[in-house]
Amino acid sequence: MDDGIPVELGHLPVGGFSGWLEEMRAALRGEADADVACGTCSACCQSSQFVHIGPDETDALAHIPAELTFPAPQMPRGHVLMGYDRAGRCPMLTDTGCSVYEHRPRTCRTYDCRVFAATGVELDDPGKAAIAARVGQWRFDVASPEDDRARQALESAVRYIRAHADEMPEGSAPQTPTRLAVMAVEIVDRFLPAPETP
Repeated sequence: MDDGIPVELGHLPVGGFSGWLEEMRAALRGEADADVACGTCSACCQSSQFVHIGPDETDALAHIPAELTFPAPQMPRGHVLMGYDRAGRCPMLTDTGCSVYEHRPRTCRTYDCRVFAATGVELDDPGKAAIAARVGQWRFDVASPEDDRARQALESAVRYIRAHADEMPEGSAPQTPTRLAVMAVEIVDRFLPAPETP
């Protein structure tokens, strides 16, 4: 237990690095939900995280009380955020899990804490300690040349973003570890070597 959040002991296998990366990219494109083996862990639901809900997410908005949301700053009208309680818990989290799981927002559907383990981006916010503990358990297989190329490309993407953040248009540089890690996944194509031809 870590701050009341159950975390299984030992390492948690993810599988092949390149396979995970492609699945993560598909989730970010909206083609699939992130498929994370959360088990009993609900660290992301208890770590003082705002949940963005877009105006097109009518199902999620229909299942989340409007009084729990507020307009998302610096975003177009209709975009809202759902906050958290004084303990940092999502108001939709109950003792038995997410009360709107089948109707959860896109942010929750695509959230994958393994992105921190994959990118090496650290969560240094004390409020995210439970997520960081879970991240430390994930273990990727880097058994094939494809896995190794994907891992190196993602590390290169993180280094590039960090080195060029001050050159990015105003408001586009990542302000949080989550945004840094996700942005690296989004641009990883630029760092993948061209496929070898026979």
